[in-house]
Amino acid sequence: MSPRTSARTSARTSARSSAQSPSAPEAPQEVVDPLRDHALYLNRELSQLDFNFRVMAQAQDGSVPLLERLRYLCISCTNLDEFFEIRAATVRQAQDFGIPLAADGIPHATLLKRIHDRAAALVDAQYSCWNEVLRPALSESGVRVLHRQHWNARQTRWLRAYFRDEIMPVLSPLGLDPAHPFPKILNKSLNIVVVLKGKDAFGRAGHLAIVRAPRSLPRIIQLPERASGGEHDFVFLSAVLSAFVDELFPGMDVKGAYQFRVTRNSELIVDEEEVENLALALRDELIGRGYLRAMRLEIASDCPKPIVRTLLQNFELPENAVYRIQGPVNLNRAIEIYDLVQRPDLKFPPYQSRQLKDMETIFERAAAGDLLMHHPFDAFTPVLELIRQAAEDPNVLAIKQTLYRAGKDSPIVEHLIQAARNGKDVTVVIELRARFDEEANLRLADRLQDAGVQVVYGVVGYKTHAKMLLIVRREGRKLVRYTHLGTGNYHAGTSRAYTDFGLITANAEIGSDVHQIFQQISGLAPAIKLKRLLQSPFTLHAGVLARIEHEAKLATSGKPGRIVAKMNALNEPQVIRALYRASQAGVQIDLIVRGACTLRPGMPGVSENIRVRSIVGRFLEHSRVWWFGNDGQPQLFCSSADWLERNLLRRVEIGFPILDPELAARVKEESLDNYLLDNLNAWELQADGNYLQMTPEADAMPHSAQATLLAKLCG
Repeated sequence: MSPRTSARTSARTSARSSAQSPSAPEAPQEVVDPLRDHALYLNRELSQLDFNFRVMAQAQDGSVPLLERLRYLCISCTNLDEFFEIRAATVRQAQDFGIPLAADGIPHATLLKRIHDRAAALVDAQYSCWNEVLRPALSESGVRVLHRQHWNARQTRWLRAYFRDEIMPVLSPLGLDPAHPFPKILNKSLNIVVVLKGKDAFGRAGHLAIVRAPRSLPRIIQLPERASGGEHDFVFLSAVLSAFVDELFPGMDVKGAYQFRVTRNSELIVDEEEVENLALALRDELIGRGYLRAMRLEIASDCPKPIVRTLLQNFELPENAVYRIQGPVNLNRAIEIYDLVQRPDLKFPPYQSRQLKDMETIFERAAAGDLLMHHPFDAFTPVLELIRQAAEDPNVLAIKQTLYRAGKDSPIVEHLIQAARNGKDVTVVIELRARFDEEANLRLADRLQDAGVQVVYGVVGYKTHAKMLLIVRREGRKLVRYTHLGTGNYHAGTSRAYTDFGLITANAEIGSDVHQIFQQISGLAPAIKLKRLLQSPFTLHAGVLARIEHEAKLATSGKPGRIVAKMNALNEPQVIRALYRASQAGVQIDLIVRGACTLRPGMPGVSENIRVRSIVGRFLEHSRVWWFGNDGQPQLFCSSADWLERNLLRRVEIGFPILDPELAARVKEESLDNYLLDNLNAWELQADGNYLQMTPEADAMPHSAQATLLAKLCG
């Protein structure tokens, strides 16, 4: 039964009930919106898990260079860790506190069961890929990850000596007895549970012991060529611990040693309205983050059931939270091999990002016309150079910037510090709650403050996720505002791995808007109507809805309605319902959504005019671009925001228009039209929630959007 049919049937049933009770007073009929039907929505968590199967497909693709395939495998493992730390933990918390269901209507307990089943399938795929495909292929290529059973005598001697000299001195094995309760286990740390028999020096009978691997120990150990015979020979720390753990328990028999790892909730909760100092409160929370509620137990596949039950009981986990592992429990640590092995033949070919010419006059260039950068195909250098020149230019009076993730040893931070030392008024909005970068951002805030930079921690209750830079420069008798707006972080490292757009402009209205937003964040200024930008939590959500509805009105009146939008994720119910209504009106809609998407395309009578595709390639698709046909006068926005509830309603975000028609056409061509032609790295979302990988049709040329941009812009 279709959603529309279901709604009509419900209405007829209500009418019959009223007719059978003529004496009863007529109650007002509640109008049920058929577009709220749970069947029209996919689940965000399950959709997020499915994204990792698309990442795994890259690891399984024989046309991808071998070490890059290893990198994709590790990315999928790291993503799964974060999924349990954040998304699964959120579902568990929602179940505990009775938080209302999402638009898909799946009960929390049912969803947790489905998460386990889907995650278990992903884990099976990961370890099958590692054990049966990548590890053997790497070995054939001269990159050997040595299995414990295959160590020869010379390798074993070297590893035993390494264990005694480098590992054993920092280990503190703990036997479990009434005087030694189960120790605290740090989130995602490597541990060995050891089964013992015999008595120790005090006559205590051995049973179980725990060996925790300190974070100071390398998880991947490279053997020297003289000791192994191979230039690129590696072992996992877990294998070395398991092999020589008996040396930690002299006089006792080790009957078994099993590696395990527990993943915990990592979502920090700070009641911002109740604390006087957010930074101090966050520091306190970070101390205990590694020991929050357990969410998942990974353990060696051959671990006896009684020991598994003991661990589950200790961590207060249900049976469906255990994952038996056919290999190292921290497989994601194999990414270190990618960095250690310098084999260009096993990696993607290097490329040279396109450089902006005449960067020594970047203010003059921006004053003459907007500058657009499409990273990583265009270099991030102009952004760094803009801030450097601003720090040194005597005509620059003030610099204001948001920092969400800046990276280690950021040149931007150095330029901002130099600017403050040069007497500029420098204000930096640092988002302390940037997930997993909280500690780095706290250190960054301290460093900037010590240099005389005014540091602001954003807005209580709203993460500041907007990417904005404002420079105030005196030119003759007037002050000119130069701005940089981006879809990605001010992070030189990710600018080489993520696709993003950046705009440098001297447009006065955009500069005024950015100034007003900084005033709101730092000075408690009231919300005012902006001239060019859309801003969350005030106008961004309404602005997106209005533009979708406008396309629907155009289609209803017989004019062509068209929407093309690219983003990382989509789940905001009002936006989805607006897209459904636009589809019903005849608007042709193409969505390029890299990760989780809860909109269900291709539903008869609802979304048959909506197509959703995901691109997974060499670079992480991170740019957000929205194009609305607008009856022949198209509007194009780039943004820091996805169409998620949190971005549109609970964060400080911006959407900025590309006003130069030539630049807008370039953005559309490169990031939308180009990606809609991709038939090599694209996956199309089906109405049932599954993704199908696209392949070139018989008469079609193969087309990779990212490869096309590399050839066009970096060739």
